[in-house]
Amino acid sequence: MSDMGASGQAVVNAGPGFVHLRVHSAYSLLEGALPLKKILSKVASDQQPAIAITDTNNLFIALEFSQKALSDGLQPIIGCQLSIDMEDANEEKRGNSSLAKYPAIVLLAADPAGYERLVDLVSRAYLQGDNTQSVHITASWLEEIGTDGLIALTGATGGPVDLPVKDGHHAQALSRLQTLKSLFGDRLYIELQRHQGYDRVHESRMIALAYDHDIPLVATNEAFFPSRDDYDAHDALMAVAHNAIVSDDRRFRLTPDHYLKSRKEMQTLFRDLPEALENTVEIASRCSFVLDTRNPILPRFTGGSDDPEEAERAEAGELRRQAIEGLDDRLAKLGMAPGYDEKEYRDRLDFELGVIERMKFPGYFLIVADFIKWAKSQDIPVGPGRGSGAGSLVAYALTITDVDPLRFSLLFERFLNPERVSMPDFDIDFCQDRREEVIRYVQRKYGREQVAQIITFGSLQARAALRDVGRVLEMPYGQVDRICKLVPNNPANPTPLSKAIEEEPKFQEEAEKEPVVARLLDIAQKIEGLYRHASTHAAGIVIGDRPLSKLVPMYRDPRSDMPVTQFNMKWVEQAGLVKFDFLGLKTLTVLKTAVDFCRLRDIEIDLATIPLDDEKTYQMLSRGETVGVFQVESAGMRKALIGMRPDCIEDIIALVALYRPGPMENIPVYNARKHGEEEIESIHPTIDYLLKETQGVIVYQEQVMQVAQVLSGYSLGEADLLRRAMGKKIKEEMDKQRARFVDGAVKNGVSKPQADNIFDLLAKFANYGFNKSHAAAYAIVSYQTAYMKAHYPVEFLAASMTLDMANTEKLVDFRQDAGRLGIEVVPPSVQTSFRHFQTGPNRIYYSLAALKGVGDAAVEHIVTVRGDTPFADLEDFCLRIDPKQINRRVFESLIFAGAFDCFGRDRPELLAGMDRIIGYAQRAQENAVSGQSDMFGSGGATGPERISFPTYTPWLPSEKLMREFQVLGFYLSAHPLDTYKPLLEKMRVQNFVDFSGAVRQGATAGRLAGTVISKQERKTRTGNKMGIVTFSDATGQFEAVLFSEGLNQYRDLLESGKSLVITVAAEERPEGIGLRIQTAQSLEEKSLQMQKTLRVYLRDSSPLRALAAHLNTKGDGLVSFVVIKEDGRREIEVELNQRFRITPEIAAAMRSAPGVVDVELV
Repeated sequence: MSDMGASGQAVVNAGPGFVHLRVHSAYSLLEGALPLKKILSKVASDQQPAIAITDTNNLFIALEFSQKALSDGLQPIIGCQLSIDMEDANEEKRGNSSLAKYPAIVLLAADPAGYERLVDLVSRAYLQGDNTQSVHITASWLEEIGTDGLIALTGATGGPVDLPVKDGHHAQALSRLQTLKSLFGDRLYIELQRHQGYDRVHESRMIALAYDHDIPLVATNEAFFPSRDDYDAHDALMAVAHNAIVSDDRRFRLTPDHYLKSRKEMQTLFRDLPEALENTVEIASRCSFVLDTRNPILPRFTGGSDDPEEAERAEAGELRRQAIEGLDDRLAKLGMAPGYDEKEYRDRLDFELGVIERMKFPGYFLIVADFIKWAKSQDIPVGPGRGSGAGSLVAYALTITDVDPLRFSLLFERFLNPERVSMPDFDIDFCQDRREEVIRYVQRKYGREQVAQIITFGSLQARAALRDVGRVLEMPYGQVDRICKLVPNNPANPTPLSKAIEEEPKFQEEAEKEPVVARLLDIAQKIEGLYRHASTHAAGIVIGDRPLSKLVPMYRDPRSDMPVTQFNMKWVEQAGLVKFDFLGLKTLTVLKTAVDFCRLRDIEIDLATIPLDDEKTYQMLSRGETVGVFQVESAGMRKALIGMRPDCIEDIIALVALYRPGPMENIPVYNARKHGEEEIESIHPTIDYLLKETQGVIVYQEQVMQVAQVLSGYSLGEADLLRRAMGKKIKEEMDKQRARFVDGAVKNGVSKPQADNIFDLLAKFANYGFNKSHAAAYAIVSYQTAYMKAHYPVEFLAASMTLDMANTEKLVDFRQDAGRLGIEVVPPSVQTSFRHFQTGPNRIYYSLAALKGVGDAAVEHIVTVRGDTPFADLEDFCLRIDPKQINRRVFESLIFAGAFDCFGRDRPELLAGMDRIIGYAQRAQENAVSGQSDMFGSGGATGPERISFPTYTPWLPSEKLMREFQVLGFYLSAHPLDTYKPLLEKMRVQNFVDFSGAVRQGATAGRLAGTVISKQERKTRTGNKMGIVTFSDATGQFEAVLFSEGLNQYRDLLESGKSLVITVAAEERPEGIGLRIQTAQSLEEKSLQMQKTLRVYLRDSSPLRALAAHLNTKGDGLVSFVVIKEDGRREIEVELNQRFRITPEIAAAMRSAPGVVDVELV
């Protein structure tokens, strides 16, 4: 690759013609609707020799455009439409329409110096402004940095000269024209455009101005969309951009003429001004610059010498010193891998250092090692490795990775191939909560101007395009929503709208019924894929050896104070910048939090030194008890673990590699061979030892490389090229490699047919094979989480719940797992809960911040005012808190969750008295502010005034649990099915966990009970409806489906909160147990059928009136009250004459009433 310059120029013919100099690509966000491919194909087919792209206030496309135009035989002209502050308007003049906004000029890069200035200007526009101003440059910047190498167009009717001319401010226009002419000289052109309805009088004035001041004219046709037929779609896009509606005549519009016109159309349009056309070709001839790619650029880690060779030697020496010292330290602390001696470690290190030095990458390794060492020194968790980098012993010595590559037979050449020069790429996992600190360190070390994030672009996918267009067409939300749902929802691999329309006939049906739907579909297809907004890459950071604006244009994301490159990930690397991935891995934070919890019990754990052969850990994994365990907690993984019964880390590495589509089919083979149930097949005696670790199954890419090395005499570097060729399956390359492989194998005594067979086998597995280095690194993280769960389950689950407190589904899983392990999850309480989940002796205290409606600020306030002194009672709580911090919503959520149960009052009583509680707290706050120490003057020994509560209606158990569910997202203190326990036992209903075990043993049907959490209705491929119902029972949550007929039959029962008994057909699937509902019945109705008598035992008759309040519905049930006399032997039973509807829920409510001894429901 060469540096940026004029290499690869295309020759522009100087004869009559036309060149587009004002084109907006799709990177003019929500403005341009011209993808680059379409621009280049249209211009090339029209035989135009060159093309300028002038996106609004950005150079997002500059390098991509330059390279692709050149490959299509076109001269690229890099330009930009820039808003400019001419700095000639005071605040009073801003009222004039010509001065009210920043006008636009067009700057084109004629040579490398011009491009550098353009990059500087565009970068300043973002980095030196603030979020309150529109992005713009200033006239003084042009004067400051100079304009050599830049050609300027006056911006036509939106430009700094045209606007005041149009408004009659001729002196202002003349002043601005003179300013621009003094800045650009003969590189300034007055721009003319003739779109539909253009002002001929205004144009004549501009032409006169040009002739009077000897400034050449140039014709442009500012293009935003491909053809006139695309106008309606683009007009809708403009409405989307301005948050308007298409029918609003007051909004900003373009004309149908703003399309990419042909040369002939432009020659016809400007036939009376041939000079304006000829000047487009002249400008193209002056713009001979082509933006080229660069070799990688990095800051010098060692600083110092300006001599590149001396600087390289200094970096190589520093890397060698750090690597040797690091390896000494590693071997002293952690020892050597079994079967290896120190010489083998030294030789491997020396080999790797030699390759790194020859490829000139010492600086890269030093930079990565430096920020990782800093992170570790700040106690910021760093992952043991990721990707092929874990195969480097140098990386291990520098503590970039924590995986000994010799211990796991990992290959350096898989990471850095001496046969193929490519930049190394370490992806680094950091604790997600503190990743930002490491990035800030890098900024401080190399300078804020030399470190940046990388831009990404969000495009309009099918559903988003439909919603946006539906809104601007003023279609009913429900109708648009219904149409959107016809598009398959697959964010990872979005379905194009055209394909969805082709596969779903209902689109056509809707379009035929209503023309507006046909218009919606047409427009949405035309704008689908266009860029909607710019954002930042989640992990990518670039570091330069100089201010980055000297290398690439810069951008500012309004949501971040960190600069961002205007080139995306692919093109920023082509521009010479090296990407470093700072990834956030939640699991590292979980592990750190769990270790911190252990420290509270004076248990110190160093995860780097835990034994990798811990029996208790492997036993837990073999039982499939992996909720929360990294990489292996899915239902399919649990099944695979149960079959594998792992007993060494190599098993976990293999499972991480195998559990993917394709290789997954080899898991049963691996397991059968591991346990001696199947013979290991020999591929060839000379290579069988390479596959011994994986039971004769080719699992890793590295194994493909090692087989080629041993069998056919490849170097490992050559073997990596073979692996890549097999993955790409390019026939010509594969034929070459086959000949090379077979020839080498035959020389080593392998028959040609056998060598061909082995090549075919390798080719098959090379496509599926996994990077062993990555699998090993992630298997270690998986093992660490399993070890912590096996030995410290309370701490591990509390940490896991803390890191997933916003994910209700995960909290349900963790709570269920805690129950299985006999760990108590203590309900939330203002007395014992904190912001995070906390640990106690075999218990976990629920987090207050995990409650819906209770924010972090309120929790922090409660915890702070509580300090080390628990609240004495509710009044004390009100006296100590600030009611501005604990508002009504927070109070309500705390009541629903039971966080005030510790004060001995019923939740409905607290809810009924909430106004009085809040008023009490407010008056207490007022007293405190006024300095009154005596609350409400009650004084003396009687203490503060008590809160008086109004009368209230008790909640049924179901209402209490329903409100609890609202704020927790699941049932914690009890479960709605608890009230039906005797009935469920009579009906022989299983819980889901027990039933799942039965299905794994071959059961195909059963009876379950569950409370409906949610129901979704979807359409099958055949167009019929199906329902997906989420249920909850005491063991957790589960899903069941039912199809059209069943859905119609049971739809009324499937309401959230209803408890049902269902019969199901079941099957085991890779992702878990699949259930299909066959019948469903309300448990309440079932109890009415089976339970006919309610008997309530009392100590005396005083609660009778209150108990009678629960009997408010007539039915078939008998009710009797039994009063037990003091001697315990005499009973008086009173049977009520009237019959009532009696349910387990009514029984439960009576059982919890004061004075009730027992309740029987028979």
